[in-house]
Amino acid sequence: MSNTASPTPADPPALPVRVALATEPLGPLASLRHARRNLLEIIPEIATHAPMISGRTGARWHMVMHPEALARVLKDNVENYPKSLVTKLILGPAVGRGMFVAEGAEWRWQRRAAAPVFAARNVEALAPVMQAAAEAASARIGAGHGRALDLYQEMVAATYQVIADVTFSGDAGLDRAALHRAIDAYIATTARVSLLDLFAAPAWVPRPSRLFSGAVTRELKRHADAAIAARTRPRDLPDLLDLLRAAEDPETRRGLDPEALRDNLLTFIVAGHETTALTLAWALYLCAFDPAVQDAARAEAQTVLGARAAGPADLPRLPLTRQIVQEALRLFPPAAFLSRTAQGPDRLLGREIRRGDTVMLPIYALHRHHALWPEPDAFRPGRFADARHDRFAFLPFGAGPRICIGAGFALQEAVIILATLLARHRFAAVPGRSPRPELILTLRPAGGVWLTVTPA
Repeated sequence: MSNTASPTPADPPALPVRVALATEPLGPLASLRHARRNLLEIIPEIATHAPMISGRTGARWHMVMHPEALARVLKDNVENYPKSLVTKLILGPAVGRGMFVAEGAEWRWQRRAAAPVFAARNVEALAPVMQAAAEAASARIGAGHGRALDLYQEMVAATYQVIADVTFSGDAGLDRAALHRAIDAYIATTARVSLLDLFAAPAWVPRPSRLFSGAVTRELKRHADAAIAARTRPRDLPDLLDLLRAAEDPETRRGLDPEALRDNLLTFIVAGHETTALTLAWALYLCAFDPAVQDAARAEAQTVLGARAAGPADLPRLPLTRQIVQEALRLFPPAAFLSRTAQGPDRLLGREIRRGDTVMLPIYALHRHHALWPEPDAFRPGRFADARHDRFAFLPFGAGPRICIGAGFALQEAVIILATLLARHRFAAVPGRSPRPELILTLRPAGGVWLTVTPA
C-alpha cells in the first residue's frame, strides 16, 4: 500500500457574479414575484442549454436561444416580430414616436434619416467630448485614491457628461442635472413588470405601477422641448441636436418634426449614457475580479497612451481593452431581455408560432449558453481575439435592420474611457460588496460597483 496521499481535487475557478436562474417551472404568481424583484429570475436555467423553450403564462410564449431562430426573428422575418406590447408600454409614453419603438414605414424613414448622423466620421468627430469626460472621471477617481468608490455612479456621471455635451453642447441654459433626475425618475416609475403584462392584458387596461408616471413623463419632455426651442442656429461644430435637426430621409426628403425630434433625442440620451455606463461599470468590476487581466490591460494602455487620454486613433492598438468591453457586454448585457409579438404564423426550429405569441429573446441566457460559449460563466476576454462565435450568438446591440444605431458610438466611448482609467488607476474588489445583477429596464449592479482605487 502506498503511503502517498491522494491528490486533493483543485477548487473550481472562481466565477464573476451571476443571476440565479429558475430551476423549477414558475406559475403566473411566482413569475410575477420573480419579475418584480429581478426580471432575469423568470429565465429558467435550462435556457442556457436548450435551443428554445415554450410555455403559457396567460398567453403563449417562446424563449429563443438558437442563432438560426434569432436570425429569423431579427433579420429574415423581422416584419413579423415587432417590439412587444410590454416594451411599448414601458418606453412609449416617453419616446412613442422615436425609432426605438416605431414600426414599419414610420421606423424605416426615421432610420434612413438618422443613419448619417451616426456615420463613422461623425462618431470620430465626437471623440474629444469622450476624452474630456475620461479626463474628468479620472480626476474625480484620483481624488478618491485609497478609498472605496462606487464606480457605477462614477461611470454614470462620465457617460452622462458625454451624451449631454454631444447632444446640447454649449447650451448654458439647459439644466442638465434636472434632466438627469427626470430620466432616473422615469425609469424608476415605469420599468417594473406588471402582472397584467405577463397575462397579455390589452394596452388600455391601466397598469397600477405606471398610473403615476404621467407627471414624470411630462417633466422629461419639458426639459427636452426647452433645449430644442433654445437652439436658434446650428453650432460651428454641429452636435447631435444640430445633426438630427438637419437629418432628412434621402428617399422622401422628409425630416424630423418637433415631436419626432424630441422623442429620438430622449431615446439617444437615455440609451446613450445608461447602457455605456453599465458596460464600463461591469468592465471595471471584471478587471478587479481578475487582477492579471487588469494588469495586462494597464500595460497595454500605458504603452499606447503614456500620460494622455485615449483617442479614436488609439483604438486599433488597444485590442485587450476592447475585448474586456466585449466580454463585459457578453456577461452583463445592458439589454439583457428583449421580447417581440408575432404578427402572423411562423415556424422557429420547426415549432409552430401563432399570431399573438410572445417571442422572448433572453440575451443574458444566450450569452451564457453552453452550446455557444466555452466556459460561458467565466471571464475570458481573449475569446474575442477572433470572431469564431456565431453572429447571432452575441447580441449586445441586437442585429439585423434594427441593430442599435449608436453601437459604434458606444464602443468608441467605452474603450476611450476604460483605457484612460486603467492606465492611471488600479481597481481592487471590496470584500463583501460584490454587485448583484438586477434587470429592471437595463441590467444594473444592485448596490453599486464598489472598488478600492489606488494609483497605477
